Amino acid sequence: MRITLSDTGKRFNRDWIFRHLSLVFAAGGSYAITGPNGSGKSTLLQVIAGAITPSEGTISYSAQEKELEADQAYRRLSIAAPYLEVIEEMTLVEFLHFHLTFKPLRLPVEQVVTLVGLDSATRKQIRYFSSGMKQRVKLAQAIFSNTDTLLLDEPCTNLDEQGITMYHRLIEEYCQDRLVIVSSNDPQEYGFCREVVEMKDFKS
Repeated sequence: MRITLSDTGKRFNRDWIFRHLSLVFAAGGSYAITGPNGSGKSTLLQVIAGAITPSEGTISYSAQEKELEADQAYRRLSIAAPYLEVIEEMTLVEFLHFHLTFKPLRLPVEQVVTLVGLDSATRKQIRYFSSGMKQRVKLAQAIFSNTDTLLLDEPCTNLDEQGITMYHRLIEEYCQDRLVIVSSNDPQEYGFCREVVEMKDFKS
């Protein structure tokens, strides 16, 4: 999928978060959105995801040179972010099977659980997971969704050293053919990205 922003801006009340942003995120590319806390990284990622409407300019999606409607684009992207909740009353297996009703997974649920290192917690309600385990669940849901675009906001939040190693392995093995956009100011989260977008370049 190709995502095009044309003179795009977002403000809350009278405060502009970013303005005059014109970018193309090409299919198969890897991009980092960087900047200090409060610079608008997460806001831009949510605009790209279609969760927030831009205040000015446009955002469009296309695949194989054909324009996509917003609902078609939604089916082709997945996102993991610290502020997105998981259903804590479900077990991990229940949650992933529930997710399957919205988007297919690239691998069977049992294999996904193994790859994110949560075999011992399959029957435990997610509310009893540690913060690092919950982050693994969010990454599993996003990375293993059968989508061609992956959006990651601070993907190593709450992960220990083992979890960070797992993250890099999953990116290397399952994301090479996808459009990947990472919002972060931590190089260990976006070091694999081939292009960098600096939010300071789009301040009003």
